[in-house]
Amino acid sequence: MSEIFPSRAAARHAEQAGTHSPDPVEEPAAAWEDERDQPFYEEHQEQPFYEEHLEYEDHHEPSRRSSRVSKRVRKRRRTVVFFLILVMFAAVVFFVVQSIKPMLGGFTAADYPGPGTGSVQVMVPAGSSARSVATLLTAKDVVASEQAFVDALAAADGTGSLQPGAFELRLQMKAADAVTVLLAGDPSKVHYAAVSQNLRLGETLALLAKSTGIPITEFESLANNPAEFGLPAQAKNLEGYLAPGEYRFPVELDAKGILAQMVAATQKNLVAAGVSEPAQQYRILTIASIIEFEGNEANYAEISGAIENRINNPNGETHGFLQSDATVVYGLGIKSYNLTQAQKDDKSNLYNTYANPGLPVGPIGSPGAKAIVAAAHPQANPYYFWVTVNLKTGETLFATTFAEHQANVAKYVAWCTANAGECDK
Repeated sequence: MSEIFPSRAAARHAEQAGTHSPDPVEEPAAAWEDERDQPFYEEHQEQPFYEEHLEYEDHHEPSRRSSRVSKRVRKRRRTVVFFLILVMFAAVVFFVVQSIKPMLGGFTAADYPGPGTGSVQVMVPAGSSARSVATLLTAKDVVASEQAFVDALAAADGTGSLQPGAFELRLQMKAADAVTVLLAGDPSKVHYAAVSQNLRLGETLALLAKSTGIPITEFESLANNPAEFGLPAQAKNLEGYLAPGEYRFPVELDAKGILAQMVAATQKNLVAAGVSEPAQQYRILTIASIIEFEGNEANYAEISGAIENRINNPNGETHGFLQSDATVVYGLGIKSYNLTQAQKDDKSNLYNTYANPGLPVGPIGSPGAKAIVAAAHPQANPYYFWVTVNLKTGETLFATTFAEHQANVAKYVAWCTANAGECDK
């Protein structure tokens, strides 16, 4: 500092010596500049004292820039730490999964090696999802697991390509092979026909003609010649033999081929139920067709037992008469069950089981597999009477005596009164 201001230093020296120094003489600018220590001056020209002092204090308190730098460093450190924790967590999860995987048998869905054995017919309903078809195939032991089928279907990009119909598959197939069979059918090369239960022969033939474009006369001519399909002499036509279900008939298949396929399906159901003798098959089909009209799946076996009680006990409550409205209306060619007494007394109607004892002369529709099983294996019970007291829910009441039956019929009448028009259908 003394080198920068020499005159002031001299004045202070004079005061310390006790003498009065005259006022300093202002020196010419040129002389002032000459006496400057140029390097030192340039170094301190823009840094006066107070700035030096502040600079000294800055050594103790961090600047804003250094603070921002510190924050970035801390942020990077936190990111690194978080990443390391995430990696460690993933490693732990992987270790745990690998440890318990053997106990769970792995995550690969169970699948058969194939190619499978035997043959099984699978009916794929319209609108079926991949999962519902997988459930169906698993239940029939076509594939080992639902997931194996779903995975194979997804791999084949066929999730949205499943078509309804009847398919011939093997037992214990590899899932991918089952998918191949189900996706092989080209909808443009098949005729789809959904034949529901309880359809009469004429209704079924009309549906087949509409679905295939084949004239109904071709179907009718064949249906009236059951011998062409190897059926017993009792059969006057194909009534009862055209199995209900959903079919996909190849476009090149003719009317006889279509009917033969449906007859074969019924015969397969009969054999599966333990009925192989042709004459016995005809009897079982007749009972099964009545069961389907008289009840629902929940009480097929009970109704079958009551039917056997009626036709096998001529001295029983009903004296050997079946007394089924369903058979009478079939013989009359109508649908309504509002029968007159004259209609019930008409013996000329060979399907009139009020006037003629025992079974009618033949089936009154084409029964499904469950009704055939119930007819072949009736439930042993003491019942002679049954009546459906709620046409919407199918609730059916059984009775041993006519008096009990009359009480149940009263409930049916009450339901009809409360549901006007329902019992007139």
